[in-house]
Amino acid sequence: MIGAKGLAVNVCCVSDSALKTAPVRPIRVVVAKAGLDGHDRGAKVVARALRDAGMEVIYTGLHQTPAQIARIAVQEDADAVGLSVLSGAHLTVFPELLKSLKSLGSDDILVFGGGVIPDSDIATLISGGVATIFTPGTPTNDVVTWLRDNVTR
Repeated sequence: MIGAKGLAVNVCCVSDSALKTAPVRPIRVVVAKAGLDGHDRGAKVVARALRDAGMEVIYTGLHQTPAQIARIAVQEDADAVGLSVLSGAHLTVFPELLKSLKSLGSDDILVFGGGVIPDSDIATLISGGVATIFTPGTPTNDVVTWLRDNVTR
């Protein structure tokens, strides 16, 4: 095809079938530890399981604030944030994370969590916007399956 200035221009079309078979980027998950919580073995086990399942994992390391975690999630274009809480601060940390994501215009990022969280608090967290909570002993494959079933892109 000849363009406006008489130069040859390549025109390319992509068929619907090619679009359907185009590779989709892996699910991208931020795994985080907030506050003074210093035990990160469970978070690292989950991070590795997600990675081994083909997901992209960004591990924040220890002692992050909810605002820092939210910024990381936005910067990394994360589909989900998994927050590990063992310190008892879950009723503070999760709402602060959700608020920070909302303030950044990214409240569509799925937030889930795990750790030692009393059953009586799980319903409160879920009604406040946390997608789900995994308790100690949950098989890592359950976390992988849940993310695959719940992340929408």
